[in-house]
Amino acid sequence: MTDPLAAAIGARVKLERRARRWTLDQLAGATGVSRRLLVSIEQGAANPSIGTLLKVSDALGVGLPALVEPPSVVPVRVTRRGDAAVLWRGEMGGCAVLVAGTEPPDVVELWDWTLGVGERHLSPGHSEGTRELLHVIQGCVTVAVAGEDYALSRGDAISFPGDEPHSYTNTGKRLARFALSVFEPRVGARAMDGTTNG
Repeated sequence: MTDPLAAAIGARVKLERRARRWTLDQLAGATGVSRRLLVSIEQGAANPSIGTLLKVSDALGVGLPALVEPPSVVPVRVTRRGDAAVLWRGEMGGCAVLVAGTEPPDVVELWDWTLGVGERHLSPGHSEGTRELLHVIQGCVTVAVAGEDYALSRGDAISFPGDEPHSYTNTGKRLARFALSVFEPRVGARAMDGTTNG
């Protein structure tokens, strides 16, 4: 994450937490994220994982896209090339870019992923009811969901429950690229009724 992005995320987390009149301890309890890490996030000094950001956004009921994009009252939002949030960088050159997303209560995220040769990204299960759709644009990707492996090549697609632990692995001999859509239902509603699931 770049420093401006970390600062923007920190400001939004603080704004949303204060809007709910929550203390840092209350947010820590709702997310399972340590108070110390939350302080660093709010100060823009942390580089939190996608999983941590999901826990925080779910608890606040705003959805991940809202944490990384400035608030807008305009119903149409255009993200220009190079302006999207890079939320993960792998050791082999891979990256995960959150290209676009919707507002709660039913949040949809659109991602552009690349994985270097042999690179793998592990993801814990997201909140209950989450679904993911993945379409391989280049290379070979193996998606593991709840202990089962699914080998995909260019042009292949998969739909799976994102609330199960899962991973994406480049099993080919060149860079792999895929588009990923994540549907997370009732984000705001869970925060309101206290049924967050980190």
